[in-house]
Amino acid sequence: MTRTITPRLRTLVLLFLAVTGALLAGAGPASAHAALTGSDPSQGVVVTKAPDQVTLTFSENVSMNDNSIRVLDPKGARVDLGKPDNLSGTTYGVQLKSGLGKGTYTVAWQVVSADSHPVAGAFTFSVGTPSRTVASVGDQDVGGGVVGWLYGFGRYMSYAGYIVLVGGAAFILACWRRGSGVRAMQRLVVGGWLTLTAATLWLLLLRGSYTTSGSVGDIVDLNLLGQVLQTKTGAALVSRLLLLAAAALFIAVLFGAYDKREEGEEKRDLTFGLAIGGTVVAAGLAASWAMAEHASTGLQPGLAMPVDVVHLLAVAAWLGGLTALLVALYRAPAGTPVESVAVRRFSRVAFGSVLALVATGSYQSWRQLGSWSAFTDTTYGELLLVKIGLVALLVGIASISRRWTGRLADSAVTETEAGAKTETEAGAETAAGAAASEEAEKAKATVKASAATKEASAASAKSLTGASEASVSGASGKVASADADPDPDPDPERAAQLARQQTAMDTARQKRARDADPHRFGLRRSVLAEAGVAVVLLAVTTVLTQTEPGRTEQDAKAAASAASSSSASNSSSGALTLDMSFDTGGKDGKGVVRVDLDPATVGSNEMHVYVQRPNGRAFDIPEVKVAFTLAAKNLGPLPVAPDHVTTGHWAANGVQIPMAGDWRVSVTVRTSDIDQVTVSKNAQIG
Repeated sequence: MTRTITPRLRTLVLLFLAVTGALLAGAGPASAHAALTGSDPSQGVVVTKAPDQVTLTFSENVSMNDNSIRVLDPKGARVDLGKPDNLSGTTYGVQLKSGLGKGTYTVAWQVVSADSHPVAGAFTFSVGTPSRTVASVGDQDVGGGVVGWLYGFGRYMSYAGYIVLVGGAAFILACWRRGSGVRAMQRLVVGGWLTLTAATLWLLLLRGSYTTSGSVGDIVDLNLLGQVLQTKTGAALVSRLLLLAAAALFIAVLFGAYDKREEGEEKRDLTFGLAIGGTVVAAGLAASWAMAEHASTGLQPGLAMPVDVVHLLAVAAWLGGLTALLVALYRAPAGTPVESVAVRRFSRVAFGSVLALVATGSYQSWRQLGSWSAFTDTTYGELLLVKIGLVALLVGIASISRRWTGRLADSAVTETEAGAKTETEAGAETAAGAAASEEAEKAKATVKASAATKEASAASAKSLTGASEASVSGASGKVASADADPDPDPDPERAAQLARQQTAMDTARQKRARDADPHRFGLRRSVLAEAGVAVVLLAVTTVLTQTEPGRTEQDAKAAASAASSSSASNSSSGALTLDMSFDTGGKDGKGVVRVDLDPATVGSNEMHVYVQRPNGRAFDIPEVKVAFTLAAKNLGPLPVAPDHVTTGHWAANGVQIPMAGDWRVSVTVRTSDIDQVTVSKNAQIG
């Protein structure tokens, strides 16, 4: 019989697609996980002599290739000599050509952070005097675009496949062994394996383009694929594929030899063996994420990676088991519904998983945030708050499911007692029927004796009747034969059709009887609600794994601020640097503007204005204007319109400061045709 998708399952599928699209599309490029904390020459500096090399210092170790650091002259031509070198720790350098002329040079960099995410940025420095430059790296969308979206979707599907594969198999072994013979459960677990395998291959193909050009055409570049296989992330993906081969063998045994075993000591031994082997494979698959992402870098990686493995196993046992329970409640055959004891077992497994999630999640939160302020001051912290809220909601719905489980168990006990009572009454009726049957047999013997006497008399009479009676007797025999023997060749197709209809009617009747149970109906509704929240939770978690940890973001900001302050304080020229945050209120309207004034004295000054996004990347906006006001002397505002030099960089020469004093420096930033804001800060000039 053809199965149709129920409205509730259709709603769940639509919710899955909607949330996946909304969250992954809205996530944008992956935030920087390694931040640039220093450079030599530093950003915006004017040096008298051309340097021999450019060095960059990051907040953690990064991976580089020949094009990771590019230095472009004012005409846009490369002046670096090739692949960068690791000079010491997290500092990398690239040699420059000799004989560089005066002007503004652009440094563009693109690397892969230790937790596998691509990072990019750019800045400028000048030799002699600043100049206009045609070099432009644009607003580098590394990790974004179509390839970034496809890579993010592949990550989501890989997590979903892992959860369904591991959680579904665990549900069968630990909670509902009869489920190994249920077709819907087999399709669920095999579907999880296929999804994880396909997503892993997909990520392996996309990886090269994702971390370099971001071009769709580079997806099939075999050279990039070869480079990916030599990286830590490539090794993790290949290891995952090998473990999936072992998982295929596990699935074959689970739905083959294991399902055919009768209950007994042999099946218990096989259950134990599958549980041990399955746990090893599941832990290995979880380690393929831990060894290449957030857990592998930062604080205490030796402890963080095992904790991350436990965290993923707990997520799979809870959410994957929840998915398996949902399928069992909605798709299990009417003749073999999931028992209340299986639901109770899963409830205990889910409770243990939640405890493990709370413990491991608390450690991960401390490790990735580092301070309470990071909850509200960083994107990672805000997403983590959303995740915590969803987990709390999921636990609340799960408590409702536990109550329905208790009621279902009580109902099952009542039905068992009623069945026992019915069997007792049926036994009494059987005994009474046996006595009545004995009396009937006696009466039957008397009737048979009387019939024998009558037959003897009839035989004498028949011998006198002759041929006429024989004729009548023959005719009546034909009629009797016709009545006794039906058509020996009925239509086989019609018989098969009737059999199918009868089977369908029996199945429908059993399903109506099963679904009529109000406790089972309530449990199905609450589990469906849990599954809907779980879909959203998984999407948020996927975006969270692509977001810069709060601790790293705050440390990078502090290091950059300290480097800027040190540069300003150590400058013999007395240059002034002012940093001001802005928010124009529109889409993509937040950032930081920095004003450098050199030598910050009365008379002629050189001014540079740099506009950056919150993550430190250069922010190319339509217009920047600066004004100086000395309120104590009622002087100003004195407007300055700097010239656009390159992405996120404006400059102006000959800025006149007429007298010393506490000047208010105001910067007007316009990020679109209608979105602009003016920010200001006071500084002593002269």
